Amino acid sequence: MGSQWGRDKVHLKAKNEGYRSRAAFKLVEIQRRFDVIRPSDNVIDLGAAPGSWLQVARKLCDGKVLGIDLSPIPPIDGIMTIEGDFSDTRMPAQAKAMLGVVNVVVSDAAPKLSGQRSYDQARAIALGKEALRFACTVLKPGGNFVVKSFQGTDFPALLDETKRHFYSVKTCVTQATRRGSTELYIIAKNFVA
Repeated sequence: MGSQWGRDKVHLKAKNEGYRSRAAFKLVEIQRRFDVIRPSDNVIDLGAAPGSWLQVARKLCDGKVLGIDLSPIPPIDGIMTIEGDFSDTRMPAQAKAMLGVVNVVVSDAAPKLSGQRSYDQARAIALGKEALRFACTVLKPGGNFVVKSFQGTDFPALLDETKRHFYSVKTCVTQATRRGSTELYIIAKNFVA
């Protein structure tokens, strides 16, 4: 019996194009559809390991790119990283000190899944709320935010909270999302400070 990854066309495409994971194509699609990262932007990626969203962000902008994750992120040319917890209240100040102006915050972070759907969904929403708090602390007015979440009973609260901080908020299920997954992304543009 072969690995599930051997049959995954998106995984193989990512590997062939030099990306660290299939998730790269999720940000590529979000960018194509919503234009969240501009050429001059400084970008922070929360929950960045293994680094595929960092690779995409580096291609999309000439600004500074910073990845934050609990796990170490193998080096990528032109990318700064912090091994730490983005929910730590000291982390936004550290990130701003490294970047100065922050134009975009993206997060593809997800909790380690237990297999218990409602429990996992609640943990994912809590992680999304932490990412939103971080973004609202560091973003300049007019900045953009992208966060992964999961559909379920707790999702509308996260969506509503995001709408209180951004002029434009939409949701998106990417083509690279696995069939049967409840994963979706919140695309929030034009931060209201």
